[in-house]
Amino acid sequence: MKQYNSWHSYKRLLRFVVPYKKKLAVAVFCMAVSGLSNVVVPWLIKDVIDKVLANKDTQTLNFICIGILVLFVIRGFFYFWQKYLMSYIGQRIVNDIRETLYRHIQSMSLSYFDKRKTGNIMSNLTNDVTALQTAIADNLISFVQEAVILIGSLVSMFYLYWKLTFLTLGIVPLVIFTINYFGKRLRMAGHRVQGKLADITSLIEEAVSGIRIIRSFNREEYEIARFVDQNDKNFWALMATTRLTALLTPFIQFFAAIAVVGIIWYGGMSVIDGKMTAGALIAFLIYAVNLSNPVRRISEIYGEIQRSLAAADRVFETLDTKADVEEKKYARDLDVVRGKVEFDHVYFSYDEAHAALTDFNLTVNPGQVVALVGPSGAGKSTIANLVPRFYDVTAGSLKIDGIDVRDVTFSSLRQQVGLVPQETMLFNATIMDNILYGRLAATEAEVVAAAKAANAHEFIKELSDGYATVVGDRGSALSGGQRQRIAIARAILKDPRILILDEATSALDTESEKIVQAALERLMQGRTSLVIAHRLSTVRNADKIIVINHGSIAEAGTHDELLAADGLYASLYAVQFNPSAVTEG
Repeated sequence: MKQYNSWHSYKRLLRFVVPYKKKLAVAVFCMAVSGLSNVVVPWLIKDVIDKVLANKDTQTLNFICIGILVLFVIRGFFYFWQKYLMSYIGQRIVNDIRETLYRHIQSMSLSYFDKRKTGNIMSNLTNDVTALQTAIADNLISFVQEAVILIGSLVSMFYLYWKLTFLTLGIVPLVIFTINYFGKRLRMAGHRVQGKLADITSLIEEAVSGIRIIRSFNREEYEIARFVDQNDKNFWALMATTRLTALLTPFIQFFAAIAVVGIIWYGGMSVIDGKMTAGALIAFLIYAVNLSNPVRRISEIYGEIQRSLAAADRVFETLDTKADVEEKKYARDLDVVRGKVEFDHVYFSYDEAHAALTDFNLTVNPGQVVALVGPSGAGKSTIANLVPRFYDVTAGSLKIDGIDVRDVTFSSLRQQVGLVPQETMLFNATIMDNILYGRLAATEAEVVAAAKAANAHEFIKELSDGYATVVGDRGSALSGGQRQRIAIARAILKDPRILILDEATSALDTESEKIVQAALERLMQGRTSLVIAHRLSTVRNADKIIVINHGSIAEAGTHDELLAADGLYASLYAVQFNPSAVTEG
């Protein structure tokens, strides 16, 4: 975790306040008025002792009592507006930060998500951002109020008896040292708390998404034990911050007690010597208490801000992370394409140690169906990920209609590429909404036409709510074949010139595979298609079959040509269709 300077982090947070500076100015004014009301009361009490009680002045007494009531009415009015406005500003800032963070995450390359747990990303958007509201809004209210009380009390104390004020301020260096000492440790403790919260969120996300696996292996108690362990770690991380906060306050209060004792002794001697009135001493004591409370609260606020800035560090670390794949500043739009795809001496690796593709050369002509087959880990899915530029080639170039994909905008490139993956991702929305995801502006008639082309219309009609049926989380309310047909309908509606089918039927039963395969063949008509397949029966009719092995092309040709060559393809084919012969051999 990268460490950020506290002041720099807080200034960076305050940039999100700028759009609401007018409301903030009004809120600060209300806070100042509300805080000043605390400074006025000791003066009124001083007059009660020195004037009312000494001179038995009932008129002044009535005036002071009415003044106190009016003062608290005014204070209540300004307190309401400071609270409302700061809550508004705080919530808006949290919304803005979360939106900024979400936009940034959406712009990140796939490699960013490959390296991070989903739960950690979710925690970043929820727990970390929410923690920032404390630093920006809640603590700002307290800080301004306590600062006003602190300054007002100091000015009044100097006015009443400047020598006694200097005696009181003798504890300030001790307070500053203590606050700084505990502040550094609170920030480190805050980092641990936010990290543990992220771990809990990640564990919950895994448990919910993998609930079927948990049930099938009878691992409920094991998962509960994992959660209890993480929950306990979070508890002790929180207790560490509580321990530091609980230690900080008594230290500050003890220093304040030293100051109060000094005031009572020195002030009492001054009253006895006639250098100070009793009312002035009482007022001075009240101001001293007013002074100790803001010092204590500001020390607590400092600790809370340090803990909140730990969350800010996590947010800023994400915002400062650059995408591995970036759009050029002057990237051009890729116009409607014919669909020619060229891999020109392409090298690619996910890390420096292992190459996924090595000197890969392939040309797919417009409208051609090219199948990519080979052993697991050969590099087939890598090829599919390079075409829509989910990753950038390490060396060489990938061109569409002669244009390097790195020279065009993401949106125009991906508009021309359709993807039907093995694991179909449907959103927890209606079937209509899921198909519309292919082209949001499509009409209902176009959606129905796409569903018919995907062999999905008949089963959709039989559902209780038809196209308005909510498919559940990841499409859990539908069968695998139904989900795949919805995904195909979505791709048909998008109408891409280049189509990538990444083992689109490998997870289906034989009956579903036939239905989906018929829909896929209809989808591929007139499009450049890259078909990644494990089941070789699905690619027999491809225009060309490319056999990938260790990131390079091992063989290329039609189904019959490759069988006749008796190479790797023939071996893979024999394993699938005549495994006993392979075993006997």
